[in-house]
Amino acid sequence: MTTSNQNTVSNQSRRKFLKQSGLATGGLVLGISLPQTTIAGFKMGQDSPFNPNAFIHIADNGDTLIYCGRCEMGQGISTALPAAVADELEADWTRVSIKQGEGNEEKYGPQATGGSASIRVMYIPMREAGAAAKVMLVAAAAKVWGVSAAECKAENHFVINNNNQQKLSYGDLASLAANEAVPDSVTLKEKKDFKYIGKDIARHNQGDIVVGKLTYGVDTKMPGLKYAAMTHCPVMGGKLKSVDKTAAMAVKGVLDIIEIPRFNVPFGSLGGVAVVADNTWTAQQALKKLNIEWDLGEHKSYDSKAYKAQLVKNVESPAQLAAERGDITKAFAEAEHVMKATYTGGHLSHAPMEPNASVVWVQKDSCEVWAATQSPGDIQKVLAQYLERDPKDIYVNVTMAGGAFGRKFKCDYVHEAAVLSQAVNAPVQLIWSREEDMRTGYYHSINAQHIEAAVDKDGNVTGWLHRAAFPAIASLFDPSLDRAPASALSDIDDHPFGIANYRSESGEAIAHTRIGWYRAVYAIFYGFAFGSAADELAHKTKQDTVSLLNSIYDNNKNAEQAEQIARSKGALAMAAKMSNWANRDKLPSNQGLGIAVHFSFNSYVAMAVRVEVNGDDIKVLEVDAVVDCGQVLNLDSARAQMEGAIVMGMSLSLRTEVVFRDGAVVNSNYHNYPVVRINEMPQVNVHFTENDFKPTGLGEPGLGPFAPALANAVFAASGKRYRDLPFKPMSM
Repeated sequence: MTTSNQNTVSNQSRRKFLKQSGLATGGLVLGISLPQTTIAGFKMGQDSPFNPNAFIHIADNGDTLIYCGRCEMGQGISTALPAAVADELEADWTRVSIKQGEGNEEKYGPQATGGSASIRVMYIPMREAGAAAKVMLVAAAAKVWGVSAAECKAENHFVINNNNQQKLSYGDLASLAANEAVPDSVTLKEKKDFKYIGKDIARHNQGDIVVGKLTYGVDTKMPGLKYAAMTHCPVMGGKLKSVDKTAAMAVKGVLDIIEIPRFNVPFGSLGGVAVVADNTWTAQQALKKLNIEWDLGEHKSYDSKAYKAQLVKNVESPAQLAAERGDITKAFAEAEHVMKATYTGGHLSHAPMEPNASVVWVQKDSCEVWAATQSPGDIQKVLAQYLERDPKDIYVNVTMAGGAFGRKFKCDYVHEAAVLSQAVNAPVQLIWSREEDMRTGYYHSINAQHIEAAVDKDGNVTGWLHRAAFPAIASLFDPSLDRAPASALSDIDDHPFGIANYRSESGEAIAHTRIGWYRAVYAIFYGFAFGSAADELAHKTKQDTVSLLNSIYDNNKNAEQAEQIARSKGALAMAAKMSNWANRDKLPSNQGLGIAVHFSFNSYVAMAVRVEVNGDDIKVLEVDAVVDCGQVLNLDSARAQMEGAIVMGMSLSLRTEVVFRDGAVVNSNYHNYPVVRINEMPQVNVHFTENDFKPTGLGEPGLGPFAPALANAVFAASGKRYRDLPFKPMSM
């Protein structure tokens, strides 16, 4: 495979790079840039001529350092992408070390990490960088030996002379290679020759994780550090009316109590009150002694239970047209059967193990940040606006994030630490309590979807009406929105079912809290609706679900969706085979097998879930997950991603829901937002399809098909149909 022009590989000034990076040796340094494209709503590429997204540094002793500009939050990106570089470089993986890049989009390119897009966007550029470095090393060796480059080969950190088997190490060649021209194009390896890509590779920082050496956002320490605890108005849009600081200031170790006003920019602080002390415990305890009165504002009556009921009414009546095709009126008029169902789901909290945490040190001429973040660029933008400085003057150290799931795109917690640091003229560590993290979030959309499907006498689905109502993420930027825009329903319109006669509508749904990206975003409730409706249609028409799904796909004549259809069917067929779908009727009477398939983030995931139901008790016994995400980079982390999606899917399907009452979140911690624990983990079998497609999304697509597969399994075992997520919400 030969590539050229689209991405840029550049030989960097060693002196400049080594000075910036704090390295003491010379050698070969390469950087790559990405083409202009879009990732998760963020523009990729800049206007300047060189915007590297990764650096490779081969030192004179052969040690190889690869910088990862993307943010690591447990998904394994900092191992998978450098391994792709090392594969093309023909590097010895034991000689490779990896360093997290600081927040610097000029140096690394856009660093916003989300949308399951990092590997999809960076797979080819990272490989090209490794291939280019290999070409330069081979060229340098060829000159030493006085032979052509074609007479040499690279292998395991050496260049070998094919004529006499002489070897030169990469360390011997690094400085010589730095004088070689960067190739205009490179030939990438064939799949059969991969050494690291598609294999099981342990995470590069696994040892540090196990022994507790890895630095997370909560771990940053430095001389003179002060510690802060923060509380916010519990209702969106509310503000501070008054605060009595007397009792809190009397606590030994309290240094200051600071009122933080709302900073009305995207991802800025909602405003509130913070206590700064000489340790975190003191700050948290003093915070409880504040006597605060809030002006709760216009959303003080928000009740999520009543709101969900209203959303159901909004989708069970005609709503605003989003898209249509064919003749849906005729399809329903001629239908032999009509299936109607409404599916709902509550708000969700990201609830990562590590709550929001950062350290900020604002000084007269500098500002340095240490943060667990998914978007260092947003930190720079927000702090630059607050401090009235150039974003380039905000130095962001990107720490490991102990979970993120979309919440750590937003940097309100970093902005607050900056306000406090400036106020006390010292570095400040702000760690939100678990309760504050739960009650001051950006929540997954509460939602309702109503589906009506027309079926002809032969059991074919001929018409599909799909109404959805949910407060959209776009409401963060335009609070006047009274419903999800048509663009937010595009995943419904483009679903590979491709029913010929179709209409989608958007029902009224005003946001009463902050809505944000949550792992898999809208695929959670779209997948639930499509996957559950398919099973209900199969039951109504006396077909099995796999046969019905295949019939729908076979009737989709849209040539533009041919690949989507074929890959969806392929994943479904494998899931049926691996789960022994054909023999599901032989299961014990209280067990059931459910299946669903969903396309999201350019990937195809089918899941078969086996459950045991005893009264109201639902036990997930086994899950077969089939994933078609193109080329897998690291099988170990890929399996872990899917296992993590299943754990999260179990939580949101069975019991986790954020409840609002009187405008505020009722939940406070894991005791009343009970995520699945390790003892509840089922047997999980992850299967990857073999093909030659380029990598697509992996972190998020696993959530879409899980909830419907589980619901379908429960129905098969008990005859009870769940149409609301979660199935067993806590009573609060």
